[in-house]
Amino acid sequence: MSKPPVGNARDHVRSFAPKLIDLTEKVVYGDIWERPGLSKRDRSLITCAALVAMNRTEQLRGHVARAIDNGVTKDEIVEVIAHMAFYSGWPTAMSAASIAKGVLEKGETK
Repeated sequence: MSKPPVGNARDHVRSFAPKLIDLTEKVVYGDIWERPGLSKRDRSLITCAALVAMNRTEQLRGHVARAIDNGVTKDEIVEVIAHMAFYSGWPTAMSAASIAKGVLEKGETK
């Protein structure tokens, strides 16, 4: 089974919303991320782009770390963010760049 993103976001809400965490671990990471149609690397790129576009900065941190672990390079993450600036807006890209910088410079990957 694929490992969930780094951090304690799931642990933080586990006692409050245990079924949500159960679905996250069994369906999202146990099924969706394991489907053979896309590599984990590609899924990471897509997920990071979607999180940038939706301005979901809390989730982006863990998924940037996950992307690095799945073989995405720093340069590719930077390029995804720059590309999304023209589709989701400059502010979302700037926020994402700040998050990704923190993850990549602090080595917040596994």
